[in-house]
Amino acid sequence: MLRVLTLSTLFPNAAEPTLGVFVERQTLGLAALDDVEVEVVAPVGLPPWPLSLHPHYRARAGLAREEEWKGLRVHRPRFSVWPKLGQARTPRAMAQALLPMLRRVRARFPFDVIDAEFFWPDGPAAMLLAEALGVPFSVKARGADVHYWGTRGDTGPGVIAAGRAAGGLLAVSGAMRDSMVALGMPAEKVRVHHTGVDTGRFAPVDRAAAKAALGVAGPLVVTAGALIPRKGQDLAIAAVARLPDATLILVGDGPDRPMLERLVRELKIESRVRFLGRLTHEEVAGLLAAADVMLLPSESEGLANVWVEAMACGTPVVTTDAGGAREAIAVPEGGRIVAREVGALAEAVREVLAEPPAQEAVRAAAGRFSWERNASELRAHLLALS
Repeated sequence: MLRVLTLSTLFPNAAEPTLGVFVERQTLGLAALDDVEVEVVAPVGLPPWPLSLHPHYRARAGLAREEEWKGLRVHRPRFSVWPKLGQARTPRAMAQALLPMLRRVRARFPFDVIDAEFFWPDGPAAMLLAEALGVPFSVKARGADVHYWGTRGDTGPGVIAAGRAAGGLLAVSGAMRDSMVALGMPAEKVRVHHTGVDTGRFAPVDRAAAKAALGVAGPLVVTAGALIPRKGQDLAIAAVARLPDATLILVGDGPDRPMLERLVRELKIESRVRFLGRLTHEEVAGLLAAADVMLLPSESEGLANVWVEAMACGTPVVTTDAGGAREAIAVPEGGRIVAREVGALAEAVREVLAEPPAQEAVRAAAGRFSWERNASELRAHLLALS
């Protein structure tokens, strides 16, 4: 029996049900295997009082400290954070807060390995905890945890130290593995571990009927992701402005929203652009299936789940040559990979709309990505470390 302690600051909770759904799905798949037991530690970072009273933290502060979450035993211990200050201290603060609790957990549940699901702050915290508890640990790289946190002067050294100390490492794509090695992590430790996709939830529908239900006439373009500069929604808006009949729906929220709404007004395309904010996984699936094109002009990615989810819905993708894009969109039916420039993005969308591939052909392009394969590979990786 392999006993795994999954450590993840990106794990859904009652206040943030869409947070890290990809981590949740991976963990559920691993726990479903007959010879694996899993418990989850999803630490909750809160600033010292009175900052903890701020509305931003109120719902998080009220979360249960331990609960059954979709059949998983989930621990939600608190640790101190300092907003916009002292980022480099976060892993040590997390490890110090978690260690007494994990000693008690291990007396009851003698886990063989710590599986950290993001490089910052989870990776360096896992390194400290693994050393104190005398167990091996693994860290999975997903994108910004390496491209952003791994290159900053204050947090990068901790990311690299965790990568070098880990018994094994996972990367969501081959491109992500190359980025890890370029930072100084040992290539021989890194295994590519692709995401999966729920082909029951993400599946083709009658696109015309789905668009009619949304009140959309003409081509529908959907972009999904946090509204931050790296995702490039400003480029998506500008590209759709060049496609007079197209409607753009943006899924997600973030600090760029006021700027993006202002851009829509400046381009005078308010009637063709909708901001829907954060949606459930089920709602995202419905929109991706209704779309003629999923557009994601990212500056950097690991391997975006939404690429695979869109293709599973039969919806072709237009994106940039970021991260694992070429691994995900490996056949022409899957979509287009183009320069991160408005004209190139608009032209690629126009080409796909002019000659749309068959939905089932697009769906077949996502066939390499399954949660069953993901779970099996994760089990083999962790077993080798235990």
